[in-house]
Amino acid sequence: MPPLYRRFHEAELKLPQHDPLLPAPEGRNGRYLWIANHASKCGWGNAMQELFLNAYLAYRTNRAFVFDNYTWSRGESDYSLYNLKPIPSRIPLTALIQGPIAGGHFPAGSGIPRAVTPEYFYEVCQDRAIMSSYEVNDALVDPTAETLVQSWKDKMSPHRCVEIARSPPELFDEHVFADARRLLDVWPHFAQSPIVKEFSWSTLVELAFDNNREVISPTSPFEPTLSSSSVSGLARYSPIPGLLVLHIRRGDFQGHCHDVLARRSIGFTGFNSFPELSDQWHLPEGVSEREKKALYARRCFPEIDMIVERVEEIRRTPAGSGLTNAYIMTNGSPSWVSKLKAALRARHGWAHVASSRDLVLTPEQKYVSQALDMLVAQRAHVFIGNGFSTLSGMAVMLRMANRIAPDTSRHW
Repeated sequence: MPPLYRRFHEAELKLPQHDPLLPAPEGRNGRYLWIANHASKCGWGNAMQELFLNAYLAYRTNRAFVFDNYTWSRGESDYSLYNLKPIPSRIPLTALIQGPIAGGHFPAGSGIPRAVTPEYFYEVCQDRAIMSSYEVNDALVDPTAETLVQSWKDKMSPHRCVEIARSPPELFDEHVFADARRLLDVWPHFAQSPIVKEFSWSTLVELAFDNNREVISPTSPFEPTLSSSSVSGLARYSPIPGLLVLHIRRGDFQGHCHDVLARRSIGFTGFNSFPELSDQWHLPEGVSEREKKALYARRCFPEIDMIVERVEEIRRTPAGSGLTNAYIMTNGSPSWVSKLKAALRARHGWAHVASSRDLVLTPEQKYVSQALDMLVAQRAHVFIGNGFSTLSGMAVMLRMANRIAPDTSRHW
């Protein structure tokens, strides 16, 4: 059976900020925000983008963010089924990430209270105000992220402890994240906030990266490990020279591309649509259904020949000069990945080609491997992502926040 990460749960409960005697802005007189209706039963990309905005809302209102597990199921069982295989129903957030979102310190002198667990929130917030998300969201018509932040800030202002009830919708829903015009108005301040700048991956994820470093992209003998770096926050993740990373969704994404996105004419997600990026989504007017399906197939679910051609096209750009190693982050079958590797090598003399399927992981690392893939994408010399994928979008977001050149973040 999958691991249950009990050591991470126990460490979270023992965080030093879980002390009611601490002076304000922490302790029993501090201000808190617990968003109990955060997304569940969704992929890590979806959960992560909402997590960042929820934590940012707490930061903007000078409240301690109440962080929860990455949750597939809120039911009683510790295990759930996914593709007929058992998975952990809940994974502690600190098994995936570090930083202020997950209870880490804010920069000295910021005066922002540290994030806490729900258990501690219920201990010090007996007088909490419970609000439903519709109390604010339903009064707004297509609000931007910044409008939501300001509206919720005003709504919560009189209350010390606020709990957003578990009932839907989420504060920041899928429609906000799907629309760059609504999402990115918050970007200038959000990107400079400690929520983003002080973000890092968990020790578990970074150790998985270090253990697979030669698989991902062979190094010089003297390169230090990531986990030994003294640099903190987002700055830890500098680009790896010569590494091309490809995000290629397979499996159930085929139906998503053809039956959902194409049928509803949905474009790239918000974090895949920064105006500085080279590859924007554009659906020409008057295209036939056949032409539309072909366009979605090429940009959402490309086949091997399309992938190889796109890689060669990007290799010929100034940003693609000097690429030597390729890493394929994918949920494709091993046989399909082998065919893609062979096709890539047939067109170019890559020094090294590897994929998610080649990683050697511990049982704990296996169930957070999507975070490891994101770390690799974040550090790519050039990243080619899927513009319809929130996982790609979060990698692009972290690259943009880290001031990595926009022309190195591309899409199919």
